[in-house]
Amino acid sequence: MPRGKLIRPITIEDVEYLAHALAREHPAFDEPIPGFGDRPPHRLESCLLTPFQTFDGKDLYPTLVDKVAVLFYLMVKNHPFLNGNKRIAITTLQTFLWLNGKWLRAPQEELYNLTVFVAMSPRSMKEQMVIMLREFIREHLVDSEG
Repeated sequence: MPRGKLIRPITIEDVEYLAHALAREHPAFDEPIPGFGDRPPHRLESCLLTPFQTFDGKDLYPTLVDKVAVLFYLMVKNHPFLNGNKRIAITTLQTFLWLNGKWLRAPQEELYNLTVFVAMSPRSMKEQMVIMLREFIREHLVDSEG
């Protein structure tokens, strides 16, 4: 992404119609994902807004990779849905990247293992997890094809 280009946020509507819908289409282990309206209030909104926070006029997460890493971490750890949070986090990650002309090209098993690792990590390791996620994303980030 060229320097200075605005990063398009992912919206509640994007998550509902893309990420949530895609995750629901791919059930895992007979664990269905409840309807979008059955989620705890305000958790998803917090996950989506945090990457765009500023302090003293400066972005706390200035790059697309920074924003994606913290978004993914929060989607996994804050449980914005009653079930399917890891699946929805992965599809939200890809949707957010796609909206910004990028894609994460990583082996499915590696991405799944990373997601489980983040889910199992203690909250006290948040900064280390976000740093690890940024490195993983940088390593696998490609331009989207269309």
